[in-house]
Amino acid sequence: MPKENKLLIFPGSGSRKFTTAICRYLRVKPGHCDAKHYAEGNTFVRVGENVRGRDVFFVQSLSYPVNDHLMEMLFYIDAFKRASANSVTAVIPFFSYGKGDKKDEPRVSIRARVVADCLEAAGVDRIVTMDLHAPQIQGFFHVPVDHLYALPVIADHFKRKVTRNWVVVAPDVGAAQMANGYAKALGAKTVIAEKTRKGPRARASVNRIIGHVSGKNALIVDDFTITGGTLIATAEKLKEEGAKNIHAAVAHGVLTPGSCALVQASPIKELVITDTLEYRFEPLTKKVTIVSAAGLFAKAIRNIHQQTSVSQLFSS
Repeated sequence: MPKENKLLIFPGSGSRKFTTAICRYLRVKPGHCDAKHYAEGNTFVRVGENVRGRDVFFVQSLSYPVNDHLMEMLFYIDAFKRASANSVTAVIPFFSYGKGDKKDEPRVSIRARVVADCLEAAGVDRIVTMDLHAPQIQGFFHVPVDHLYALPVIADHFKRKVTRNWVVVAPDVGAAQMANGYAKALGAKTVIAEKTRKGPRARASVNRIIGHVSGKNALIVDDFTITGGTLIATAEKLKEEGAKNIHAAVAHGVLTPGSCALVQASPIKELVITDTLEYRFEPLTKKVTIVSAAGLFAKAIRNIHQQTSVSQLFSS
């Protein structure tokens, strides 16, 4: 590869292992950079190599501590642009502020839109992310957004297990399209859980399952889980209605303190997550299986760098 077209991929402090895995697929070394978080709370970043005229990819999940990682990413984008990079692509495997995609109560911020504005103000040229909480968040950006899906890597994990006796379960109506995508990939049928939640911090409850699940194995799919509450409530209702073995899969497993114990005690036999998040609040339960999305991101980065189509990766 000519020097002027050298692929440059830099890791944020929240995604060092994930960046290394991406680089391993692409047979390149991660770019050198370092970030410091000072005692008073300030963040300092420094790019350790020449990026003039280069197309730069910076990888950072917005994981805990989310705001530190967000500020670090903004400062890195600014540093790359001030160092005369030709373009800067922010690779954000987990866009955690995607939860703030709408004004669903009075006097609240649409946080996903604010973050989008901040990234563009810092100078980002392109976004690559996976399983946004709401696909329409892409419209918050004025720059191109490549929206990947964990479906191919998660479906590949289940293909040997799934038979005609399986159903794919959407934990709420909003996840129905995603569940249909998994069902199509696995040759199964879709059922939908009717979920209610009395407040943003209230525990989800499932009133009924729309579809036949008695005597069937079930796979619950969602974009992310923070406490496991929705997955567990859905699994409990499935069990009540006669489902046999219950599995769950999400692209992003945040799993805050106490959630692993809840999953372990639940009817869920296995919870599959991807490696988009590196920080763990506590050790994962044995029920959790991690599959890697690094190869998917590596292909997207390669195609963007070579200016070829990325749409073939948009399996949903």
